[in-house]
Amino acid sequence: MTDPSPAQKAVAAFNERYELCGPFEDDWAEQTLAAALEAAADQVVPEEELPVNARGTKHWHKVNQRAETRSKLLAIAAELRT
Repeated sequence: MTDPSPAQKAVAAFNERYELCGPFEDDWAEQTLAAALEAAADQVVPEEELPVNARGTKHWHKVNQRAETRSKLLAIAAELRT
């Protein structure tokens, strides 16, 4: 059996806690988690533009790292929405 994806791990953790409160209906948990991750991405790693002349600088590497983190959060959200 393959390891669960980050999105599946997030849903499992949410389900474990929610099951203490009541039953699930359809995919509302996945949609809610996706919206929360998208909001977190916007707040924690907002989309930024990098000046063309900054490529290869320390600043560029930091912006690139933040963009990669944002991309990963949004990828998890996209998987949850499917």
